[in-house]
Amino acid sequence: MPTVTHSGPPRVLLLYYSYTGQSKKVLDAAADVFRARGCVVTEAPIEFTDPRYAQRFSRFPMHRVWPEFFGMLPAQTLQRTGDIRTPDAVRTGDYDLICIGSPTWWDTVSMPLRSFLKSHEARNLLDGKRFAVFVVCRRKWRKNLAGVRKLAENKGGRYVDGIHFTYPGGELSSMLSLTSYLGSGEYKDRYLGVKLPPTNINDEHLEESRRFAARVADKVFGRQPQGN
Repeated sequence: MPTVTHSGPPRVLLLYYSYTGQSKKVLDAAADVFRARGCVVTEAPIEFTDPRYAQRFSRFPMHRVWPEFFGMLPAQTLQRTGDIRTPDAVRTGDYDLICIGSPTWWDTVSMPLRSFLKSHEARNLLDGKRFAVFVVCRRKWRKNLAGVRKLAENKGGRYVDGIHFTYPGGELSSMLSLTSYLGSGEYKDRYLGVKLPPTNINDEHLEESRRFAARVADKVFGRQPQGN
């Protein structure tokens, strides 16, 4: 049964942090499905403004990729929060579904997204609302997905479903492929003498995101009649 209680079309919020744009890509693909179902879709990108860390994420590619990449490890390990900024859509809209795009930083929820999900704003947005989680990661995704779910449920959110998108390659090769991209802004075949697998979101991931969005829409808004 549909869960929309207000008049008008269903409203979907895309809430995410996305430094390289990968989380945004999978949410954009999902948004196409929601719009085709007649939903009004609103984007809410989180801005990372913390003075301790924001400078390294204010530009792409990174100027000093290894120090900046590894420099986030202590804060991530300790699950710290930092200063962020959110758009007005987070405070002014009434949404039937919230899709959370969560990149994995060092095996867990990124500091910008964690900071929002621990805020009072998150309670106002999520309390009593259904949400789905889209995790983008190099290899490890479980702690990220579980972490987002727990934080959002702690703010009163009602979990619908979650999905993860991983990049090919082993632990070392995928890390080198990602850091090569972060430091150059380009895809390379080799880095530090190692042959690299492709990195980032591809067309197959985008199609997977569309299928997932259709399943979520069926659960939240009701299944579409066959033939539509």
